[in-house]
Amino acid sequence: MLLPLFTFFFLRFTHLSLSLTQEGLHLLTLTNTLSDPNHFFKSWNPLNPTPCNWTGVTCSGSPPIVTSLDFSGSSLTGPFPLSLCNLPSLTSLSFADSNLNSTLPSDISTCRTLIHLDLSENLLVGNIPHSLANITNIRYLDLSGNNFSGDVPSSFATFPYLQVMSLSYNLLDGMFPNVLFNISTLRQLNLSYNPFQPTQLTTQLGTMPNLELFWASNSNLVGQLPMNLSLLKNLTLFDVSGNGLTGTIPTSLTELTSLVQVELFNNSLTGELPKLGWGKMKSLRYFDASMNRLTGTIPDELTRLQLASLNLYENKLTGSIPDSVANSENLYELKLFGNKLTGELPSQLGENSPLTIVDVSNNLLTGTLPPNLCSKGKLSEIMVIYNSFYGEIPVNLTECRSMTRVRLNNNKFSGEVPAEFWGLPHVYLLELRYNNFSGGISKSISTATNLSQLLISNNGFSGEIPKEVGFLRNLDSFVANNNKFSGRLAGSIVKLAELEVLDLHSNELSGDIPSGIKNMKKLNDLNLADNLFTGVIPAEIADLPLNYLDVSNNEFSGGIPDELENLKLNQFNFSNNRLSGDLPPLFASEIYKSSFLGNPGLCSDLTGLCSGKNEGKNRGYMWVLRFIFVLAAVIFVLGVLWFYWKYKTFKQAKKSIDRSKWTLTSFHKLGFSEYEILDCLDEDNVIGTGASGKVYKAVLSNGETVAVKKLWGSSKKFVDEGGDIENGVGVDDGFEAEVETLGKIRHKNIVRLWCCCKTKDCKLLVYEYMVKGSLGDLLHGSKGGSLDWPTRYRIALDAAEGLSYLHHDCVPSIVHRDVKSNNILLDGEFGAKVADFGVAKVVDTKSMSVIAGSCGYIAPEYAYTLRVNEKSDIYSFGVVILELVTGKRPVDPEYGEKDLVNWVCTTMDQKGMDQVLDPELDSCFREEISRVLHIGLLCTSPLPINRPSMRRVVKLLLEVSGENHLKSGNKDGKLTPYYYEDASDHGSVA
Repeated sequence: MLLPLFTFFFLRFTHLSLSLTQEGLHLLTLTNTLSDPNHFFKSWNPLNPTPCNWTGVTCSGSPPIVTSLDFSGSSLTGPFPLSLCNLPSLTSLSFADSNLNSTLPSDISTCRTLIHLDLSENLLVGNIPHSLANITNIRYLDLSGNNFSGDVPSSFATFPYLQVMSLSYNLLDGMFPNVLFNISTLRQLNLSYNPFQPTQLTTQLGTMPNLELFWASNSNLVGQLPMNLSLLKNLTLFDVSGNGLTGTIPTSLTELTSLVQVELFNNSLTGELPKLGWGKMKSLRYFDASMNRLTGTIPDELTRLQLASLNLYENKLTGSIPDSVANSENLYELKLFGNKLTGELPSQLGENSPLTIVDVSNNLLTGTLPPNLCSKGKLSEIMVIYNSFYGEIPVNLTECRSMTRVRLNNNKFSGEVPAEFWGLPHVYLLELRYNNFSGGISKSISTATNLSQLLISNNGFSGEIPKEVGFLRNLDSFVANNNKFSGRLAGSIVKLAELEVLDLHSNELSGDIPSGIKNMKKLNDLNLADNLFTGVIPAEIADLPLNYLDVSNNEFSGGIPDELENLKLNQFNFSNNRLSGDLPPLFASEIYKSSFLGNPGLCSDLTGLCSGKNEGKNRGYMWVLRFIFVLAAVIFVLGVLWFYWKYKTFKQAKKSIDRSKWTLTSFHKLGFSEYEILDCLDEDNVIGTGASGKVYKAVLSNGETVAVKKLWGSSKKFVDEGGDIENGVGVDDGFEAEVETLGKIRHKNIVRLWCCCKTKDCKLLVYEYMVKGSLGDLLHGSKGGSLDWPTRYRIALDAAEGLSYLHHDCVPSIVHRDVKSNNILLDGEFGAKVADFGVAKVVDTKSMSVIAGSCGYIAPEYAYTLRVNEKSDIYSFGVVILELVTGKRPVDPEYGEKDLVNWVCTTMDQKGMDQVLDPELDSCFREEISRVLHIGLLCTSPLPINRPSMRRVVKLLLEVSGENHLKSGNKDGKLTPYYYEDASDHGSVA
């Protein structure tokens, strides 16, 4: 009975298997060789007679045969499946954006029928096999975004029909493959972002008659450009940016009449731009030769073209800006800053063009501003600082509601600022310093609800500061010194809860300091010197987080409140007032003497005044002092005994600390000593361990809590729990210079560095303590999901502003190099501050000798170019945004071999945006969350040039909260396939 039943099932199973075609059986082997975390193979039913209806499979002909396989975005993991080469008619194969993680076998050449092969964005390693060239029919080959190393095979020069090749974003470290220029059929060639050996482009490049797109940015090219470029008649894009090219720009470039985009920026090109020949380039729209050493003038023929973007900044150009640049109906971006240009701006600039950015800062320009810069209603940023412009602000600019950033400082502008100009609703930076403006601040400033920096010092402004300034809830800097402002300071000023800097010195202001100043919880810098202020110095000033306080040269009276001793002041000045009474004991020191001069009524041994008090009263004090002395002696003896016992108890734990050799460098006035810090370096107080050191929580005797980082004492490679990677951070010859730089940082979104202590073998950094800990802990720790969306949005904006300060407002700029959620710390009100500068570097043009950063946050190009620039931080910050939006970690087993960025992109493509959003977030914020998500995706663009600057990121985030929409160029936040815009904000920084 059992034998017939067994025979029946055996025959039935054999019949079903045999019903599937041989091609289907070949494909089924993939289900055994590749891991399928996203269930790509779920539709692959072995009972089907043909695989033509399976996901990713395309058939043609009759009977149908498999001709195309598309596994892109599938997350399939494993080695390249050679069994696919058994499909006799397979012409197209794509594993793009998957997880193939092997070497590419040489037997891939057995896939002889392939015409289209896309293995981009995988984890393939090793050398590229020479045998690929044996697939003679191939037209399209994309191996970009892998980890291939070594040389590009010389055999590739023999491809007879290849039209598109991309090898970008790999680790190819041989010579630049000039041999590929022998492929006469190529239309697109992308070799960018590879660490090739320094190589010069050969003249063979000019022998590619069909070439349309040529990318070789950041490929270590050196020497001069070939002189025979004119032969590339079909070329539409030419990108050799970010290399070490020298010499002049060949005149043959102007013979390329099909060119749409030319990218020559960030090289060492010299000489003049070709004077003639540009008129033939009717298709040219994007020209960028910035950050070179070009001299001479801007050719009129170049500016007569219908350019959309012209970037020539940071060169040595002279002469005037041709008037013809104003005739382009496409021009949206004009960046010419950092040259030696003279003359006036073209008077018609903006009349015909949809200008969005104009930056001509740091030149020798003069004249008035063109009246119609914003005639198309698109102008967002105007920067003309450090020139000699004069005249009044054009009336038409007062109607430019698109404006977000205005920098007119260090010129010779005059007249009154139009009332409507003060109130432009989207301006976040208004800088008018060092001009000759007059009149007052209009009350219409109340409508400038986005304004965060109002910088108008060193002008002739007069009248009262209107109370409407106090309505600017986002204002963090109000600098109006060296003007003629008068009258009382409006009480509304104390409502500026975000204000960090208030500088009104050298005016004619009078009256009292408004009550309620303690409500300005973020005020770091208060300067009211050289005015006519009267009344008393309010004790509530002691409640402010001040670093700098100057009230000198006024008419303040009364005493100096004892509470001011609690301030951690770096500098302060009370001199030349009418202050009286006893000087607080802490200030009665020789080092503070200059801070109190010119106050005859102040009493202390320091001033030598008020010494005529009756001696009988002093004798009464003597008995009290004697008693106190005896009591202190007893306490001292007991203290010594206790200390001796304490010392013996912890001797082993602290045996490496020789206190006599410690030196202290403070950056603020301290209420503690280095010895008190040393007592807290106990393992019980450890709150974190990172790549650069161990962090302790120190509760001091004055009740204050600080965070102490003890840097590793020897060179080492360390990978911590958060994935930090750093070689040799323990020994850094630039430690003192870096600490000095960081010690000067004053920003609300940068964790404050109190001081540093060091010996020969140990270095300590003392920071302010952040109560809520790190963003990473709150998102991914036991408190995960406890942050609502408004809080997450605020954290993103705060962190972006901190990084923007480092990138754009520090001179020189600072790159953090380890931006991650664990290095964003939160105060008691969930305000965010950027922390941990253990691997931060001052920006220069050199590559770093080590990789620093954290797994999941490192920008793809940084891992192999080791080039330090702001774009690396921007990528990492984009990952933080994705963490905030998704609630997920940057790396997780859930993603397989991918990281959060790839997981988000893949999931959105396959399942839609809702599948990546954190389900803990309230759906009523969905629109706002989605826009922040797209900002994160912009920041994590694979091409660094497509990532926005941090200043622009801040702007985009502010627009989410304000207008609730992005202005990122294209509606979907993506760039066009071939012609990308440089989204960087290279604007000048004063």
